[in-house]
Amino acid sequence: MGIRKDVARLLLGLLMLAWAAPVSVLLSAATGGLEAKAQSSVIRIIRVEGNRRVEPETVRSYLQFGVGDRYDPLKVDDSLKALFATGLFSDVRIRRQNTTVIVVVVENPIINRIAFEGNDEIDDDTLKGEVQLKPRAVFTRAKVQSDVQRILDVYRQQGRFAAGVEAKIIKLPHNRVDLVFEIQDGPKTTVRSINFVGNIAFSDSQLREIITTTKTGLLSFLKPTNVYDPDRLNLDRELLRQFYLKNGYADARIVSAVADLDRDGRGFFITFTIEEGEQYRFGAFDIETTLPSLDPEQARDKVAFRAGKVFNAEKVDQSVEAITIEVAALGYAFARVRPRADRDPIARTISLTFVIEQGPRVYIERIEIIGNTRTLDEVIRREFRLAEGDAYNRLLVDAARRRLRALGFFKSVKISNEPGSAADRVILVVNVVEQPTGELSFGAGYSSNEGVIGDISLAERNLLGKGQFVRLRFSGSLERFQVDFSFTEPRFMGRNMSAGFDLFHRETDLTDESSFKSRRTGGGLRLGVPLGGDWRITNRYTFVREEIFDVQDDASQVVQDAEGSTNVSSIGYTLVYDTRNHKRNPTQGIYFALTQDLAGIGGDVKYVRTVGDARGYYPIRKRITLVGRVQGGYIEGYGGEDVRLQDLFFKGPETIRGFERAGIGPRDTSTGDSLGGRVFAAATTEVRFPLPLLPENLGMTGAVFADVATLFETGDLGSIDQSLVVDDDTIRASVGFSLIWQSPVGPLRADFAHVLNSSAFDEEEVFRFGAATQF
Repeated sequence: MGIRKDVARLLLGLLMLAWAAPVSVLLSAATGGLEAKAQSSVIRIIRVEGNRRVEPETVRSYLQFGVGDRYDPLKVDDSLKALFATGLFSDVRIRRQNTTVIVVVVENPIINRIAFEGNDEIDDDTLKGEVQLKPRAVFTRAKVQSDVQRILDVYRQQGRFAAGVEAKIIKLPHNRVDLVFEIQDGPKTTVRSINFVGNIAFSDSQLREIITTTKTGLLSFLKPTNVYDPDRLNLDRELLRQFYLKNGYADARIVSAVADLDRDGRGFFITFTIEEGEQYRFGAFDIETTLPSLDPEQARDKVAFRAGKVFNAEKVDQSVEAITIEVAALGYAFARVRPRADRDPIARTISLTFVIEQGPRVYIERIEIIGNTRTLDEVIRREFRLAEGDAYNRLLVDAARRRLRALGFFKSVKISNEPGSAADRVILVVNVVEQPTGELSFGAGYSSNEGVIGDISLAERNLLGKGQFVRLRFSGSLERFQVDFSFTEPRFMGRNMSAGFDLFHRETDLTDESSFKSRRTGGGLRLGVPLGGDWRITNRYTFVREEIFDVQDDASQVVQDAEGSTNVSSIGYTLVYDTRNHKRNPTQGIYFALTQDLAGIGGDVKYVRTVGDARGYYPIRKRITLVGRVQGGYIEGYGGEDVRLQDLFFKGPETIRGFERAGIGPRDTSTGDSLGGRVFAAATTEVRFPLPLLPENLGMTGAVFADVATLFETGDLGSIDQSLVVDDDTIRASVGFSLIWQSPVGPLRADFAHVLNSSAFDEEEVFRFGAATQF
């Protein structure tokens, strides 16, 4: 029994030994195979093929793996992306051969020459400055497509949205290419129509005068503003928003400004959608402060508005700026003024509290200006009330941005902040996009008094990039010729005042009215100073050589005695108060001007002349405006001298409708010649309204009016028999209606008047047509 067990164990051991030997061999083989495979996945060599200009080490530097690393498909994929991103290669392949990795590259060619063909409207130098690719640069298709888009953008800025650009590649030996941009200029894409939706308080014609974009008309070739420009459209949105905020519409929104291109790609139809909201007035205001030892009453007189007046966001901004500067002058350099508004929708008032608080202690390290290829840096810097080293104040920066936009030199103005060299330093970056500032304009028409009339004007608002204004103007008719040259420096001596000079020559044919012709040639100097709020004064000195000539043989003895020339040297001023909501076509506000001149600072004559003009505009209803005007003047000699004929007032349809030119006032009954007067007074009441049944975009409105005026007291009568002169203070009166058209060549007006009261020798007229007089 024991022997059998031993034999069984022996047989079992032999059997297990027989099975173990093959398994051991298999395991040994498997282990050897894994070790061999591991050895073969390690990169021993990296070989670069296909490169001609690029060094192999440059290619290897972009690989995400190296010699000694294990081959990893993910790292190979990253390496491909890195090599393509260099822009040096048009194709890259990576493959493995045992322990060697082979990188095969196809280099992008080198650009030999860049040419432009078909570009008749934009020169080569301008386009070369826009494209990124240059000769001897590496060619890539991505950069070519980018440059094609850049060229298209340049053409679109010129208003050519139908332009086409195609890049052609000419292959050359040694892996070089010529790059040719074939361009089709296409026609200019102009603005065919400008429409407004949602505007009730202001007419389309009023809003068109606010924006800078103009629609295509008869004279559009004289200025580029009728060409569609997206940047200009954004500026127009901002101008409209500011206009509404200035006129009490605190909730106004410019919802959209859409430019639709017509089917043939030649014109845009622009539509502004507006939500006006209600008009607000100023309520009460108060000043609060969190600064210790600062008395708020010290800044109260810096508030630029009064309760009850129409709300004006511009006045709020002016108040914030004035209070900020005042508080800084009191020693609080980091003070910040924050206006807090409290609206009363029932009473439609906005009460304001100006909160003065401590701002962040941050200084302006420097101000960088970019984009001004023409405008000088100093023109932009002078609009800032801040300088390098000053305490940073966001409100003053915003005020500077508004002033820069108001200059009219730029399509867009952006001011951003960048970190300075320290935590309490900031860099202001002013980015501007310039726009054309020159303008050539002319007009032509017909006047029932002067016949054919016309004018040509050449103006530049940013002369040599210095922000100066210059204008040369020729105007005339069959009875008048005038040349004017004007120059203005808006920031004289770096201060907030303007200075300039004027040169002029004027000849007027008064043969039909007074039997003589007159000539005035001279020049003057002026200095304008803002007095705060809506007040401004302009001081001037003028020298004029006046001449009366071509006196008719049968002229009045007064006219014959006045024949000849004299020199007039005078000083004077004009004081203006202006709150009108629109300078050219107002519907609300007040305008007042007082002008006085003293002649006798040298020269041949001595007199004091005073003229006053007051106008008021009140909206009776939406788009119906009541206009009132009162004006008067008086001239008196001194030093024993009387007033000469050419210095007297001559009045006619510009003062009271229904009378001819120089149609009222003293007159020689024997000859019918108008002799002028030393005193005049006039008043006008007019109601303006839209014409029913006519589309508003025609720009036609109507008006009914009533005028009164008087002119009396002759000057030096000389040797004439005074019994021949009629001179009384009769109050002339007339009523009538008018048609006003905002035509493509300027505003035109037709007046139909009926005289209610006149003097016996006045000269009347029923109809008058000509250029509209704005008042």
